[in-house]
Amino acid sequence: MNSKLKRMHRAQNLSMASVILFLFLSFTSIFKALAQRRYSNISLGSSLTPTTNSSWWSPSGLYAFGFYPQGTAYAIGVFIAGIPQKTVVWTAKRDDPPVDSNVNLLINDAGLVLEAQSQTTTVISAPQPASSASLFDSGNFVLYNSDRDIIWQSFDHPTDTLLPTQRLEADSELVSAVSETNHSTGIFRLRMQTDGNLVQYPVETPETAPYAYWSSGFASVNPGDRTAGCERNFTAESCKEDHKSIRIQEVLSTAWEDVSYSDLSLSIKGECEQACLQDCNCDAAFYKDGLCKKQKLPLRYGRRNPDESNSALIKVKSTSIRTNTDRNEPAVDKKKSDQLGRGVLIVGISVVAFGLVTLAISGILFHKYRVWAYKRISEKDHIGLSEEVAPRSFTFEELERVTDGFKEEIGRGSFGTVYKGLISSTQKVAAVKRLEGAASQGEREFQTEVKVIGKTHHKNLVRLLGYCNEGPNRLLVYEYMRNGSLADVIFSPESRPCFGERVEIARNIARGILYLHEECETQIIHCDIKPENILMDECWCPKISDFGLAKLLKPEQTKTFTGIRGTRGYVAPEWHRKLPVTVKADVYSFGIVLLEITCCRRNVDQNLPEIESILVDWVYHCFESGEIDKLVSEEEVDKRQMDRMIKVGLWCTLDEPSLRPSMKKVLLMLEGTVDIPIPPSPTSFLSAI
Repeated sequence: MNSKLKRMHRAQNLSMASVILFLFLSFTSIFKALAQRRYSNISLGSSLTPTTNSSWWSPSGLYAFGFYPQGTAYAIGVFIAGIPQKTVVWTAKRDDPPVDSNVNLLINDAGLVLEAQSQTTTVISAPQPASSASLFDSGNFVLYNSDRDIIWQSFDHPTDTLLPTQRLEADSELVSAVSETNHSTGIFRLRMQTDGNLVQYPVETPETAPYAYWSSGFASVNPGDRTAGCERNFTAESCKEDHKSIRIQEVLSTAWEDVSYSDLSLSIKGECEQACLQDCNCDAAFYKDGLCKKQKLPLRYGRRNPDESNSALIKVKSTSIRTNTDRNEPAVDKKKSDQLGRGVLIVGISVVAFGLVTLAISGILFHKYRVWAYKRISEKDHIGLSEEVAPRSFTFEELERVTDGFKEEIGRGSFGTVYKGLISSTQKVAAVKRLEGAASQGEREFQTEVKVIGKTHHKNLVRLLGYCNEGPNRLLVYEYMRNGSLADVIFSPESRPCFGERVEIARNIARGILYLHEECETQIIHCDIKPENILMDECWCPKISDFGLAKLLKPEQTKTFTGIRGTRGYVAPEWHRKLPVTVKADVYSFGIVLLEITCCRRNVDQNLPEIESILVDWVYHCFESGEIDKLVSEEEVDKRQMDRMIKVGLWCTLDEPSLRPSMKKVLLMLEGTVDIPIPPSPTSFLSAI
């Protein structure tokens, strides 16, 4: 009987172990799939050139790896692409001379190589055969072997910048660049010593005290655990007893997060310094235009800004520099150590007490705010939108002031007129669209659409900043695009970008539509993709605008029946046949726009000969006869990229929606990641009108 029970117990254990193993493998697969979303995939054989396909992007579009301008030539590295300035954060072969535009950067099993005029130079050498590469959203560029193990990563070879999550290991260092535009090795180095002290030396000098001119002077929080971080090795209370050992270090032309606890009106900066020195709670002070703001540590979100007149006055202790040669010398004697200990105890108790009081007050205020907010929502009986996750609500009176009485009209779009305005609280220029003919839409439906569209955040979408919903007055507030629309750019010979720039514009538009179709919380069909609805920012980056006709799809919904929407010439054939509309309608419209970008002409031009008047038919005729040179007037055109653009455009404009590629496939084809088969003849879109 006992042996039978033991067998039953053993069987139960095996069964439970099988279940646990199954769950572990399932969760591992899920986590692996989720993790793979955070980096791009660059296959063996992929290549870049300085003027056309110049970079590989991280999934979010924040970082890019590839060529960037250095003087009149090009260098190779990682840079922040999601901001107007291409801020370089890592450089490959930083001391090699820049290259000209006639080179090709290729990934092969040896790593990353540069091909130029039958010569090959290794840029990144793989320690073992490489099979692919990735650029993470952290800015880390990595090489993989065939087992998908990382065999090389840029985070292990820092140049002059540390990125979030990147570590500067002991006995490693950062070396400054020559200048902001030349990222070759400079004359300073910042070294992480084995004792945890960060010391700055000139390049090519011994690591001894006479050569060191700056030291972090921080102490480990836990001497036995270096991963616990560091802390300042003196307390604010010591300024009362040893005022001479405390001084102010000024940092010019910087901007910081403002969480000051005291604001003083002082006429000169020296008075602000003294005010901070005499206040033991003050760790730093910001002085600008006669205003002195006291603040405690930590200082956060600091950034250099040459146009910023703010002076950051940081309280530091005057101590000798600690280097590898004097790290064992005692910093303070026993008496001062005892005083320091008492100071730490007093400060600790004070901080805990202050924290408890603050927590209690915050809880009471938060509770009262929630009650007030709930009452306010109940009285107005509409969906409230939080400014942190959605556009803010404006009153009609506010928007009248913003636009100076709707004085300056800057355009007309779907369902409304657009006016230029200035939001006084942020000093941001905005585009205010006054909707016309939208009164039939229910208030809850309008609020829901505004909430969904307001949650879209992508560098190739115009951001919705706010809205107004007061009876018949319904307005939308967008960020202002100073360089007009894509139509103004490609259809105007004097402002027309070169072919390589047009290729990058097309890819960015595809990225924005892909985000709407697959990556945002609620799937969105734009329904009116055309050059007039694609605006250009100050850096000539395209952003999709005018969601006035957008159709929101519920989860698991792939198609919808709705009345015809869009603009003649860009409307997919299924709209006219009263067929269910899917995201493939946007793919069709993008195909028309892609061919317009390629050829720099309208999709219909009655001033041209009949055979050329319909762009889709003319493009297919030239493609089929091998005469694509007739489609562009420029001399400097990448024929392979031109062929790729034309084939993608023809696939997108096929009459049958199911034959059109998804936007994800479109982007892969435009980037050269996948091969493009020969497209069949598309049906002329005029036959569907």
